[in-house]
Amino acid sequence: MRGKTSLSSPPESLVAAVSRQPIQAIPTKLLPLTDQLQQRFGSALEAILLYGSSLHGSTLDGSVIDFYVLVDDYRHAYHEKMLRYLNAWLAPNVFYLEVSTSNGGTLRAKYAVISTLHFEKGASNWFHPYIWARFAQPFELLYGCNERIVQRIRFAQAQAIIKFLKTTLPTLPAGEVTVEQIWASGLQLTYAAELRAERRSRSSLLVEINLPAYQCLTIAALPALNPLLVLNASNRYMVETSPAQQFKARFGWRLRRWQGRVLSILRLSKATLTFRDCLDYAAWKIERHTGVKVEITPMLRRHPMLWGYKVMWQLLRRGVLR
Repeated sequence: MRGKTSLSSPPESLVAAVSRQPIQAIPTKLLPLTDQLQQRFGSALEAILLYGSSLHGSTLDGSVIDFYVLVDDYRHAYHEKMLRYLNAWLAPNVFYLEVSTSNGGTLRAKYAVISTLHFEKGASNWFHPYIWARFAQPFELLYGCNERIVQRIRFAQAQAIIKFLKTTLPTLPAGEVTVEQIWASGLQLTYAAELRAERRSRSSLLVEINLPAYQCLTIAALPALNPLLVLNASNRYMVETSPAQQFKARFGWRLRRWQGRVLSILRLSKATLTFRDCLDYAAWKIERHTGVKVEITPMLRRHPMLWGYKVMWQLLRRGVLR
């Protein structure tokens, strides 16, 4: 899995904007988790990324921290052949980590493992938004093993932003648009493609929290978006789309939604092999984001794949998952 992808270059302004983001010192409260990850992957570890709601919470009580772990090669990262094959076949592999703290508490994390090469491809070339939608959004680079890896991650981040904007902007009608509308509508599309249990207001809330970052990234990405998105003489953003472009883009997102259903089923099946307590985590996540409680029955625990699909279908019919 070593090597680089052949990616078209994003605008220098965008690469510069994301490159100005410093590597964050690992917060003391997260050190027990990141130390475990460094011990687990050793010299195969190339980077640790912190993303998701973990960026916005001041407390870790009752929460699950989200990490992405980038490795150089699956053969180097795992002793078990099955885990190597699963990660290469359908990246990432997702695991659960629990660490006791000195004050008697417990830190919990979910971490996804992917090679740096797969990460780069997912940020720029994948049809489905699984990677590029996550990392077009703000995240923190907590660890990079060297400057070359840091540069590759920042370049992939810039690619993800361009991919996100070029893929979501054509669904908007032509006319004036705000940064909030651009990103909130795009996030809604990507959530729908993953069967994520998110309230419809979630995308607007995330954009509101990170609005200065989105404003900076949008203006920096503008050279790659012309004529799809331009600034007019009044310094307002204008979307230039035709009905044909809108139809094609919306059809593409329908395909991504169907693809997302298949990938969600496959990833659910894979998680039963790699993610301890995956059912409890999924039920907690659904209740946290929607208020809907999912009962984990003894039958569901004995046959997580078979009965997990049944529960997923019920949630789809009820509109909890979209």
